[in-house]
Amino acid sequence: MIKLYNNYINTFRGLSKEVWWLSLITFINRSGTMVIPFLSLYLTKSLNFSLTDVGWIMSFFGLGSVVGTWIGGKLTDKIGYYKVMYVSLLLTGVLFVALQYATTFYGFCAGIFFVMLVADSFRPAMFVALSAYSKPENKTRSVTLIRLAINLGFSAGPAIGGLIITGIGYEGLFWTDGITCVLAAFLLLKVLHPKKAKVQDEVKVENPVSAYEDKAFWIFFIAMFIFGFVFLQYFSTMPLYYKDIHFLSEFEIGLLMGFNGFFIFLLEMPLIKWLEDTKKSKVKLITLGLFLTALSFIVLNLTGWVGILIIGMLLMTIGEMIAFPFSNAFAVERAKKGNQGEYMALYSISFSLSHIFSHNVGMQMVDEFGFEFTWYTTTIFALVGVLILMYLLRVLKKEEA
Repeated sequence: MIKLYNNYINTFRGLSKEVWWLSLITFINRSGTMVIPFLSLYLTKSLNFSLTDVGWIMSFFGLGSVVGTWIGGKLTDKIGYYKVMYVSLLLTGVLFVALQYATTFYGFCAGIFFVMLVADSFRPAMFVALSAYSKPENKTRSVTLIRLAINLGFSAGPAIGGLIITGIGYEGLFWTDGITCVLAAFLLLKVLHPKKAKVQDEVKVENPVSAYEDKAFWIFFIAMFIFGFVFLQYFSTMPLYYKDIHFLSEFEIGLLMGFNGFFIFLLEMPLIKWLEDTKKSKVKLITLGLFLTALSFIVLNLTGWVGILIIGMLLMTIGEMIAFPFSNAFAVERAKKGNQGEYMALYSISFSLSHIFSHNVGMQMVDEFGFEFTWYTTTIFALVGVLILMYLLRVLKKEEA
């Protein structure tokens, strides 16, 4: 046990203090975003919107994310990551508190669009900051530490969120989200001010390659859109599946989704360290992650046993643990060819676009054809993504040649 503990601790060694601070800020911020996993339930149960309405609201969620990510990337290249992150966190806190007062369909569409526009301008800036604060050999582990912070926050968030809903109602979530975002902004101001933070890897490119002219990166972009589309079903249609088919309460749903975050917190860093040591291609590992995520949906149609929900969540979690850190590391590595903000914005936009289509298409399919058909279709779409990643491997080999 002592050896196991020491090996676990060793996987965290060598990371800069700035990366640790950035992880803590991300943890505080992510712990607060407990509205998001319960959004589909809030809209259907509290505001009495139909599944079709929820699908369109989720599309505005994604549209705001796309616009915000694009703006965030542009601003990061122009004014720097620090200013973008600070303003984004501060304004997001204010907007989350205001969102609870939007109760009409059009009002909520507009509200969620502006919340996500401001909130997701943080993402490309955070990725560029992470790259700057990490030594080249520590990039993947630094990304993994950020994901640990996100998932630790996410494991705590839904469980606490379920208790808040039970105790004081959904409005408590909006206040908690807003306050934690503002706290994260003040912590950023205190510990990552440019005069205090030490840059480990400053990239300056004389003749930058445009991300929009990088063929391999576009293939990667399409694969990440598919991965995002499939993965995001766990945050819109899946909570409804748990509630309507398996009759789980909000608190039980929170615990099940919290299991995902806790499992990642416990095992992702050792897993990533082990996979890094195998020297496998990043793209091959991303392919494996997407394949496991596809399996997490198909198993749900095999039996009505409630325990299959844990097996499905476990498969998705392992797939996510592999695909996200290595896809992020691939994007950071590729970004050194051009403007980093542009590359990281495009990487983030692939997931933002998924938000536009994933929730809406998923809701419409469930409404029209039911959950079983939706899970079969989602699995097939994920396998298409696997084939695209296999094609990307061939393109990269030709590039190297």
